Amino acid sequence: MFKCSHLLCFVLCLMVLGALPVAAADGPSATATATATASATAPAPAAPSPSDPAPFGANLFQGHFSQTAGGKVLQSGDRLIMRLWGGRTLDDILTVDAEGMIDIPDIGRVPVAGLPIDAKEPLEQAIASKLNAAGVVDVEMYVRPMDTQPVSLFVTGFVLRPGNYTGTPSDTILAFLDKAGGIDSKRGSYRNIRVLRQGREMGTFDLYPFVLKGAMPHIRFQDGDTVVVGEKGPSVAASGEVRNVARFEFRPEELNGSKLMELADPQPRATHVSLNGSRGGAPYNLYLPLSDFKALHLESGDQVRFLADRPGDTIMIEAQGAIRGASRFPVRRNARLHEIMSYISVEPGRANLGGLYIKRKSVAVRQKKAIEDALRRLEQNAYTATSASSDEAQIRSKEAEMLSNFISRAKEVQPEGVVVVGSRGKIADLALEDGDVIVVPEKTDVVLISGEVMMPQAIVWNKDKDMDDYIRGAGGFSNRADTSNLIVVRPSGEVIPRAKEAQPGDQVLVLPRVESKNLQAVKDISQVLYQIAVACKVILDI
Repeated sequence: MFKCSHLLCFVLCLMVLGALPVAAADGPSATATATATASATAPAPAAPSPSDPAPFGANLFQGHFSQTAGGKVLQSGDRLIMRLWGGRTLDDILTVDAEGMIDIPDIGRVPVAGLPIDAKEPLEQAIASKLNAAGVVDVEMYVRPMDTQPVSLFVTGFVLRPGNYTGTPSDTILAFLDKAGGIDSKRGSYRNIRVLRQGREMGTFDLYPFVLKGAMPHIRFQDGDTVVVGEKGPSVAASGEVRNVARFEFRPEELNGSKLMELADPQPRATHVSLNGSRGGAPYNLYLPLSDFKALHLESGDQVRFLADRPGDTIMIEAQGAIRGASRFPVRRNARLHEIMSYISVEPGRANLGGLYIKRKSVAVRQKKAIEDALRRLEQNAYTATSASSDEAQIRSKEAEMLSNFISRAKEVQPEGVVVVGSRGKIADLALEDGDVIVVPEKTDVVLISGEVMMPQAIVWNKDKDMDDYIRGAGGFSNRADTSNLIVVRPSGEVIPRAKEAQPGDQVLVLPRVESKNLQAVKDISQVLYQIAVACKVILDI
């Protein structure tokens, strides 16, 4: 038993030691091992949701740039140690110029860019060919890249694995960032990357030109340099009909629609954008054509969806009231209310879904026409009525003046076009029209009393109160009230004439009494008053 216990402890110790990270050692191999271990243990990034796409450029860092062991070639700025002896003597350091050539004194220029660094034969052959062409024979040479010695850099800031990493002076900044696990997509900037050398800033790099056009930011690193990834700047998400679905980082002066279109690259079929965001702490929603979007100022956190809103295929629906999130969105033509309700996010605990109603332009137009027709009949009857005596004629003249004033005011009212869709807690699944506004009223515990009462006001609802109690709470009827003609409008827009009780959120409208010797005028005016009260929730006085 004692021996088995010791053996078990020994095995456990080996397992623990094997799980520990290998200490950093000198040389590229040790660094590569440490990097591979870190990569294996790093958590995989979560897949971005459709509403919050990944940052633009996040796909760069998948371990491919860090694989720099082989396949490197000479490029502009590289330095070569060259020694010649025998038929010609030379001991010098030559730099590859901007055209990819080295200039050998008294011999000429030799193209070397693109030749492999790790293989000496192609480089020596190129130089030997130039020497032979210049008549230099019986010469021995030694040519080696000077900058292949490893350098050690610190990579810090908003990267996944800050630390010290080894590479070569000609490695790209992408290679060192990749070794550090890449940029932290939630916090790090892809457009503000600094290289420090002995405390001095050697340059600031932006990775967007490389992602978009292949323009590689270039710097020749030295041992002890520091790469610092700054904090993410303002960002705007683009989705929908675009070639680049991503969250784009902006410089403050670039926050506009034109710059977003340049980065997102909309499809030719895109015609409109739907913008969701916030302004001043309140939800902000906008829908507009691409031509107008270019000049629009954006805010960090905005979500812009590019849409192919072809006329005839889609309609625009708006939501108002106790909602959160988007308030305008395109839907397919002939979409129905129940389908669209799944798109609308309501305020929990505040939304009165039972009181939901729709404001429709076509209904408002018909209501307006009905009111105008009634006013036209009223005007005709009032001005064509005959008088039996001069006294009656004077009375009718004053009534005509009063009616003229009433008619001019009645023509100014604008119906809301309310479509009642709720009844007894059920919401009808009607087909929607372009421009429909779905209204989700807020829950309320008050009853609003207005019209011909002494003190129009809101009164807290009480189940023990009847209509008379609410009227008394408003100071009672005015001397011009039609006490027999009360209208109750529910939050859903449903109209209850001559109601005896009220419910939370109801609006009680007390109509004025119409007095006239012309019975037809009384009838016509009463009709207009009722239509305006129902269509506009407004009480006009006579």
